Amino acid sequence: MPKRFSTARGREFGDGLRAAIARTGMTARALAEVLGWQEAKLSDLVNGKGGATELELALLLGVCRTPPEERDHLLALFNEANLKGWWQDHGACTPIRPRTLIEHERTAKKLISWQVSLVHALIQLPEYARAEIAASANVPEDEIEERVHARIERQMVLGSGLKCHFYLHEAALLPPIGGHEAMEAQLEHLLKMAARSYVELRIVPFSVGAHAGLAGSFDMLTFHKYEPVVFMDSENSSLIIEAPPAVKSYERVLEALDEIALDAEQSKGLVKRLLT
Repeated sequence: MPKRFSTARGREFGDGLRAAIARTGMTARALAEVLGWQEAKLSDLVNGKGGATELELALLLGVCRTPPEERDHLLALFNEANLKGWWQDHGACTPIRPRTLIEHERTAKKLISWQVSLVHALIQLPEYARAEIAASANVPEDEIEERVHARIERQMVLGSGLKCHFYLHEAALLPPIGGHEAMEAQLEHLLKMAARSYVELRIVPFSVGAHAGLAGSFDMLTFHKYEPVVFMDSENSSLIIEAPPAVKSYERVLEALDEIALDAEQSKGLVKRLLT
């Protein structure tokens, strides 16, 4: 089997290119004949083995009638597809559907998350998500419902083989985001999710004081075929960390949190007490 891209950029490029080709409805052989290529050349390009120039890629995208925005995105990724680490500048605010993160969640085998002030997006109820999104200083009002819908769509990855370990600071459970009734519903939802075999919820209580996670929230994703990556989000950008020494430093943070967090049953007990 051809070796596929091993970086976040490369995987996004390869997936985007495969989607562009699929939209033609043509077989790889037929498309290669139209381009005057060997079929192996097309396969190498899609699977990260090189063998084509930027001009040839542009020709392929033209034959595939790729929309201009997607064409420009794939061309921009092409020359950096094998570079590790990726700071994505989103402009005024994060995209409605963060394609890189969504694709990585879809293909990961495990997500290990540390959240300081919010419940993770994958286990949010719509009312909670809506209140969080609406509170943003940079999200246009006419995008709120679409963003809520997109966030709930992301949750379809749950139960599809992805194992999730959520480390959550107790501080994230207290603010009445969306109002007291919405927050109560959100806490009840956490208990329901924590009862599922593929979800583990671990709370870091206030009583521990200073801890290894003070630097901020992040997600670590591990895969069957690829090396782990770390995702970090800010107001209008995201950082994808792939260099092994840097990823290892976040593994040490998670190991430290594992030592101080309440166990799964104690964590559920804390959530239950907040509901009384």
